[in-house]
Amino acid sequence: MKKKIIGSVIILLLLVLGYSSYEWIYNNGADGEPELVNGEESIEELYNDDFSDKNITEYDLTAEEVEWSLEKGESVNAWTFNGTVPGEPLRVTEGDVLKVNLKNNLDVPVTIHWHGVILPNVMDGVPDLTQEAVQPGETFTYQFEAKDPGTYWYHSHEHSSLQVDKGLYGSLVVEERDQKNDYNNEQILILDEWATDGDRESLTNMPGTMMGAMSGDGEADTKEMYDTYTVNGKSGNSIEPIIIGESEKTRIRIINAGYQVQKLNFPKGSVKVIAYDAADTIDSNNEANIIEVAPGERVDLEVRNNQSEPWLISNLTSINKGVNANIPVITDKDVDYANLEPNQADEGKVIDGATIGNQDLIFEDTPDEVDVSYEMDLSMGMQMGEGMTFQINDNEYPNTPPIKVEDGDIVKVEIKNNGRLNHPMHLHGHRFQVVSKNGRKFEEPMVKDLIHVKPGETFEIYFKADNKGEWLFHCHDNNHADLGMMTIVDYKGVFSPYAK
Repeated sequence: MKKKIIGSVIILLLLVLGYSSYEWIYNNGADGEPELVNGEESIEELYNDDFSDKNITEYDLTAEEVEWSLEKGESVNAWTFNGTVPGEPLRVTEGDVLKVNLKNNLDVPVTIHWHGVILPNVMDGVPDLTQEAVQPGETFTYQFEAKDPGTYWYHSHEHSSLQVDKGLYGSLVVEERDQKNDYNNEQILILDEWATDGDRESLTNMPGTMMGAMSGDGEADTKEMYDTYTVNGKSGNSIEPIIIGESEKTRIRIINAGYQVQKLNFPKGSVKVIAYDAADTIDSNNEANIIEVAPGERVDLEVRNNQSEPWLISNLTSINKGVNANIPVITDKDVDYANLEPNQADEGKVIDGATIGNQDLIFEDTPDEVDVSYEMDLSMGMQMGEGMTFQINDNEYPNTPPIKVEDGDIVKVEIKNNGRLNHPMHLHGHRFQVVSKNGRKFEEPMVKDLIHVKPGETFEIYFKADNKGEWLFHCHDNNHADLGMMTIVDYKGVFSPYAK
């Protein structure tokens, strides 16, 4: 009788306190513990941790603070995974399980998000949505099957505008199980930008940012906030050269961990795009010499050394401001490349993540009928006492309207940038198909998990809601996300016990 009275009081209190959004109605189970009886599933219930029949690749990552040298005489206070920027590179074979034991030796909470990886919701690493943040001195284990080969990366998603900025990121490569090695070697390049002249200035009170935005420069904010560009945590003359023998070819996996668009200039005829966002692109000779990589985006390149002398992959991003991030390419480790001059010309054919189609599509044809249609208007705003904000449909997260879906739905999202700054929009836990830009259909659609939307642009994307959970959809200029440009793909019948 006493248990029944307590149960009735709990139900009444929940109703009075307004918990109807999650409909948490409990009953006493056989063991005396509360049970959910209204049909909603916790995201924890969606996770199957039985990997007894799988090979497991295991890593230990420790979040810790170090003094990191960007270049001789130029050091920064960095937050790192295993003491380096970038953190330890992770590799796992397709179909195997990746197990990562995170230990937090920082004095702030951290998490790890597995950027671009299709995985169970509870392993996604978003604090207060898919897990509790890992507190100082605590540990957490991430474990999931690596189902899709390609180039990915990992980074903290706890206050990510600051923590990724300070170095909490690294590469993740999922290798094809039956991979054909057509390359002499492979190189991973992680691009970033740093504020080395003291702490970076807050985006909310930078007087030049709004003026730059009004002038139509989509990069006005990042150009003011940062002064040093890096490759694999190094800048200027400290950047390690890539060794490619004459007439040999290598695979270069490029990850943009920063918040500014990066443009890399190659000699004509030397480079071909083979994948964007871990999706193989259409096999053709792209004949491009300028490769654009948006914040959060990954691009895989086939680079053939058609030069007999050393040369530079020239970073056009660093023309106007900051220490350069040009990458030497040499044929032999003993070659002198000290006096190389970068090619800073921006002439030639440009390839970006919205100009080259993919081999394998989600939808062979654009769906005639959809279950959910969502218009996502991106804009800037101002809040009294708070300064600049970044909005989705005139609201800042957590007040942005969610994309409400049911399992199996086909979802159409029209993303329009009504502001004057760039917004690389990233969807967690899914891939989407980009079918049009500014109302014009692509003959060769793209499969992505991030689409870079420049001022005045509109993209039409489709995805299938086939991974139940509560998933972020946000701008991957994390400064913009931190100031409101986020929403959630919210599956019906699923709730997060971590949501605040």
